[in-house]
Amino acid sequence: MKTRLLLVLLSFLFCRPFALAQDSKFRPTNQQIPVPDCLAIKGLVDGGYKACTTEEYQAWLKDITHWRNERRIRIGYNGSRYEMPELQWTQSSFMQPQMMVQDRYFYDPAAGKYTVDRYLDDLQQRYGGIDAVLIWPTYPNMGIDNRNQHDLIRSMPGGIAGVRQMIADFHKRGVRVLFPMMMWDQGTRETAKPWTEEIAELMKEIGADGINGDTQDGVPLAYSLAADKVGHPIVFEPEGGPSDEALAWNVMTWGQYQYPFAPLVDKYKWLEPRHMVNISDRWNRSKTNNLQFAFFNGVGWESWENIWGIWNGITPRDGEATRRVATIERATADYLVSGDWQPLYPMLRYGIFASRWPLNGRTLWTIVNRNEYDVDGPQMEVSATVGMRYFDLYSGTELHVHQDATGKSVLDFSLEANGYGAVFATSGEPDAKIQRLMAEMKRLTSKPLASYSNERKILQQLMVPIAATAAAGNAPAGMIAIPEGDFLFKVAGIEIEGFNDAGVDVQYPWEKEARRFHEHPMHVKSFFIDKFPVTNAEFKKFLDAAHYHPKDDLNFLRDWKDGSFPLGWDNRPVTWVSLEDARAYAAWTGKRLPHEWEWQFAAQGSDGRSYPWGNQWDASAVPEPEKGRNMRGPDPVDAHPRGASPFGVMDLVGNVWQWTDEFTDEHTRGGILRGGSYYEPQGSIWYFPQAYKLGEHGKLLLMSPSLDRSGGVGFRLVQDAK
Repeated sequence: MKTRLLLVLLSFLFCRPFALAQDSKFRPTNQQIPVPDCLAIKGLVDGGYKACTTEEYQAWLKDITHWRNERRIRIGYNGSRYEMPELQWTQSSFMQPQMMVQDRYFYDPAAGKYTVDRYLDDLQQRYGGIDAVLIWPTYPNMGIDNRNQHDLIRSMPGGIAGVRQMIADFHKRGVRVLFPMMMWDQGTRETAKPWTEEIAELMKEIGADGINGDTQDGVPLAYSLAADKVGHPIVFEPEGGPSDEALAWNVMTWGQYQYPFAPLVDKYKWLEPRHMVNISDRWNRSKTNNLQFAFFNGVGWESWENIWGIWNGITPRDGEATRRVATIERATADYLVSGDWQPLYPMLRYGIFASRWPLNGRTLWTIVNRNEYDVDGPQMEVSATVGMRYFDLYSGTELHVHQDATGKSVLDFSLEANGYGAVFATSGEPDAKIQRLMAEMKRLTSKPLASYSNERKILQQLMVPIAATAAAGNAPAGMIAIPEGDFLFKVAGIEIEGFNDAGVDVQYPWEKEARRFHEHPMHVKSFFIDKFPVTNAEFKKFLDAAHYHPKDDLNFLRDWKDGSFPLGWDNRPVTWVSLEDARAYAAWTGKRLPHEWEWQFAAQGSDGRSYPWGNQWDASAVPEPEKGRNMRGPDPVDAHPRGASPFGVMDLVGNVWQWTDEFTDEHTRGGILRGGSYYEPQGSIWYFPQAYKLGEHGKLLLMSPSLDRSGGVGFRLVQDAK
């Protein structure tokens, strides 16, 4: 037995290198295929730089072509889904932003309507428009209550009917619409059907075109088959690279790239030239690498600017480069799916890289200049075939073949530093589509990219004013007096992503930009604050007296029935009220919402304690956390007297989040929540984090009352003192 095991082990060790070697010397690393060794930049001590010989290049091309052919056989590749009419739009879908539903260019809460045209017009003006959009209604807000990923779509303004019309508005402009799927969402409300069916049926109901598989390395075939079964085939675009076999049904992917000097070849595009990749590199402030690698590979880009409410906008230079790249790609999309794609077509100048795309006797080259300087003069050797004409698509001019000193037939043209080029070869006159492209590009390139600013713009935030109330001389009923005093307001945002970059979290009036960590000495004037959060019984008095009913009433008092709260809930905090609902109640009472530092001062006093009761966590001072998939509802506001602050303010932490200030910038609104809640969904790090410590706050991205209302959010009020 031991002898047999030894023989098996030796056989494995001996054969394994040969098995690996069958694939390629240039096997892909993750999603990218390495370039020839001769293209790697080396210092003098490492042998210096030597241009690739024809033999070295041909050996590389032969090697990766052999790998492609063998991989297709090994995985039993079938590309029939790429031929489905419902999915073919992907093959020319180059520019796709991920769009937060809270973007103020997409929805106007004052008018209560989607503003799709305004959103698209802005992108058209800044970088030439988009082909598809990934609409994002979930993370980072998901987990503030137990609404699952589809509940949040249903909570968007107008509900399902409103979402369906919004998607139709995108379709009128020729833009396809995707939504995300979060298979990590296993802590919120459980679905009645399997997710395969839930996704297929909802996407059909709203008329969406595709699904982005968030955090997924490939979306399983079962999801595509479920969509086919309901008669609404949709595209699935995983965030990570699927298995080679899954390429047959994941007709799009994101590109998670590395960016060396020489562009790498996308593995999926090489295996299936009809496959569309949208390169995603959201935090990078320069988009040159993204655009150059996309143009070289004939793929697209995830033009993502609003990152979870943090603005990382495209600079004017990158915007103009995007416009030019997209204009060429859209006009030549038929060439960019050529099965005879030849990457790293030999060029004459250092740092210039090209892909060759032949189709029906014509040829396109997409070219990038990776150098930080302009490169002019002879660029590429071509065939001097009689009747063959060459055109510089990038500048919109015809090129003429000439003989260089060695007798080679070459083309001369200019490439701007970190710029782009495109050459087109055809016999006779170019067709009307190419002629229109040349005219447009001649207009666009009349100014060099270098003339556009490459400076990043950090959006300035404004804190929404809170009007003072009539000043009271004594504490009104149910309120506690907070004396004036000096206070070190020290708080940090709990955003999962964003590090401490400028633009993360909020910008207080005394700060120059938004940032995560805040510290500011203040002198707080005296005020009165509710001893407890506003209860269901108190809110019902308001409804009965003021006959308040919001215009956007989706999810308003969602846990009530027939105009009243559940039996026994009279002394529990009212929830499912938006910031606007809370302000309406405050106006009726003659009070206001607290500024965040007032809430914190009332909770913390002046000694900087971590919790209202001290510096050590006390589980008896707060409700027991709810870690299941359903919300039982908050505890009565007076159920945990050990949670009192130094001033006697109650129920500040761990029962329901509480509304305070609102911040806005050009693209996003955010409401500051304090205190955390009893609801702690389990199973993922991506749910909205808790902020039980008094030095932490949550920022809930705001879209509309229907989406903003939550079973985990209530409020308390303050009144100014004489």
